[in-house]
Amino acid sequence: MTHENLQRASELLEAAADAATHEDAAERLRKQADEFASHAESERGPDHGRLARHERILTEVAEAEGGTVESKIDDAIDAVRAYRATVDGV
Repeated sequence: MTHENLQRASELLEAAADAATHEDAAERLRKQADEFASHAESERGPDHGRLARHERILTEVAEAEGGTVESKIDDAIDAVRAYRATVDGV
């Protein structure tokens, strides 16, 4: 089962990693992109806690990078939030 919003987030984060000016930011974004790609293919996606941790990491990188990278990360976070709205719980 593919979770389209999580796949979209993964793609946006790959694009953000390509645009990142700092290698550590690019590595963090690629790791996040890989995790979202895995979540997108899993039968059961991530829970609220895991999504909150992802958002915190992405927000940190976005603030540090700014510009195009921040814009792509913001779009990815929007996709994550759209998915999160479908998750039972909190």
